[in-house]
Amino acid sequence: MAEIGPAVVIVGLLALILNFGVHKVEEGHVAVYYRGGALLSSTSGPGFHVMFPFLTTFRSVQTTLQTDEVKNVPCGTSGGVVIYFDRIEVVNILTVSEVYNIVKNYTADYDKSLIFNKVHHELNQFCSVHTLQEVYINLFDQIDENLKKALQEDLTQMAPGLKIQAVRVTKPKIPEQIRKNYELMEGEKTKLLITTQHQKVMEKEAETERKLAVIQAEKHSQVAKIQYGQKIMEKESQRQISEIEDKTHLAKQKAMADAEFYTQNKQAEANKLKLSPEYLDFMRIQAIANNNKIYYGNNLPNVFIDKEMFQGKKKVVK
Repeated sequence: MAEIGPAVVIVGLLALILNFGVHKVEEGHVAVYYRGGALLSSTSGPGFHVMFPFLTTFRSVQTTLQTDEVKNVPCGTSGGVVIYFDRIEVVNILTVSEVYNIVKNYTADYDKSLIFNKVHHELNQFCSVHTLQEVYINLFDQIDENLKKALQEDLTQMAPGLKIQAVRVTKPKIPEQIRKNYELMEGEKTKLLITTQHQKVMEKEAETERKLAVIQAEKHSQVAKIQYGQKIMEKESQRQISEIEDKTHLAKQKAMADAEFYTQNKQAEANKLKLSPEYLDFMRIQAIANNNKIYYGNNLPNVFIDKEMFQGKKKVVK
């Protein structure tokens, strides 16, 4: 049997060291090291690293956003009813600079003591002071926010580098008979809600119809008001036209009366001038002249006519 040379031994040792001493740290993780069970102060980031095999071990701690699930958490209400929360999700993130301190104080499985156990404690504290109705119905939407607040307050003092981003709580499991009663109650509430909503719809429709009726009435009222105003304006215009016509007629009558008066006045003045002695004498002579008769022939009667008669009465021609 051939002897194993020193070179072979060295190569074997190197291969063993490389196999057990080289390790990889994933992105978003920090490696912490233990030697003989003691936590070393050195840490490593993502990539390949070398450690002493068999003497040194490492744990990879996630420093990105992660979700811890706490399942089947029992909880007793103030009325003595035990319910179970099937799943509670706690979204958290660990600061890189605080990895060593948190692992030193709470081990690499820090989430068990800081998150899992704390969730159990806070939920039982909440359920113990509230009734089933409050936990299951009335205050259920507040459980996740209250749980997040309680966890973060404790972590701020105990582990400042660990931040709670969100908490999601599923609906708890309750005894079957109670669940059926709640379902029946929810069914009745749903019917009541439907009836209420239907009533609101009917009221809304009635309100809409009333508003439409009011709008229509106001519209008709405004139209009637406009038409009434138009009629009043027409009557007023007719009255004004009538007044103008009356005034025009009166003015015309007055003008005619004034003209008649003027004519009569002038006629009277003319008549007054006609009554003068000269005019009367002229008219007398004209009348006589118009009544004169002229006789022709030799056998005419002797007529003695004085000068005045000849001037004013008959003129005899022989």
